[in-house]
Amino acid sequence: MTDKSLQLTGKSLQRNQINIKSLKEKFIKGLIYFSVFLTFGIVLWILVHIVFNGFVKANKMNILSGDESILPILMNTFYIVVLAVFISTPIGIWTAIYLNEYAGKSKLVHLIRFAIQSLAGIPSIIFGLFGMIVFVVGLNLNWSILSGALTLSIMILPIIIKTTEEALKTVPLSIREGSLALGASKLRTIKGVVIPSALPGIIISIILSIGRIVGETAAVYLTAGMVPRLAGSPLESGRTLSVHLYILAKEGVSFESAYFTATILVIFILFVNMISNKLAKKYNKKLKGN
Repeated sequence: MTDKSLQLTGKSLQRNQINIKSLKEKFIKGLIYFSVFLTFGIVLWILVHIVFNGFVKANKMNILSGDESILPILMNTFYIVVLAVFISTPIGIWTAIYLNEYAGKSKLVHLIRFAIQSLAGIPSIIFGLFGMIVFVVGLNLNWSILSGALTLSIMILPIIIKTTEEALKTVPLSIREGSLALGASKLRTIKGVVIPSALPGIIISIILSIGRIVGETAAVYLTAGMVPRLAGSPLESGRTLSVHLYILAKEGVSFESAYFTATILVIFILFVNMISNKLAKKYNKKLKGN
């Protein structure tokens, strides 16, 4: 075989390898695009189906007053979200600060981290049973908004702790060192430098926890009760949107009301996400300006 034929064979092999590589890249890229569009399409289909049916069926209902009014249930959901976030957010943020800024690598810290990870994996029905035994029966709070909020605050603690800790880890070490070099104490550095820098991530942790609260059914069903009226105080029972949707769909009371409740639930979550994203962008602009 001559040198020319060897060169031609080598070039053809090289071209074939390049063609195979380009085909593989195109296949992988097509698979990625297909996965993205499939996921987006499924989510969009679910949302359109729920929202369309919700608004169509809502025209036949007296949703603002009367027995089918959803306003008391919406207010109960708002109460339980505010209470649960108010209880768990400070505890979660302080725990994350301790784990990231003060804790070392002792056995106690490993035990705390293991407990947090285990807490995140416990089914919601277990939290509901715990809340019913401890808060409803043990502390004699009965089925109430407060019992539900206390149970949910325990449920969302792992979300707030882990997300806040990850946000604190993104703050560069040089910022901390610069603050300490200027004479600020560690506590003042955390308060004035670290927390403001990590604030967008902390807001995200609160958003995620709100989403968990709003969509939770089992734990609320066993602790807050299912009375379809506005709770006059935190010590009264009240039904949330997710529990209301579950009862309407499970017992076949009214699929029209179930669709509309699901629509309100989706809008509520989107509204919370929109507000929190605006707050995160606002704080990011302030930090970049400073």
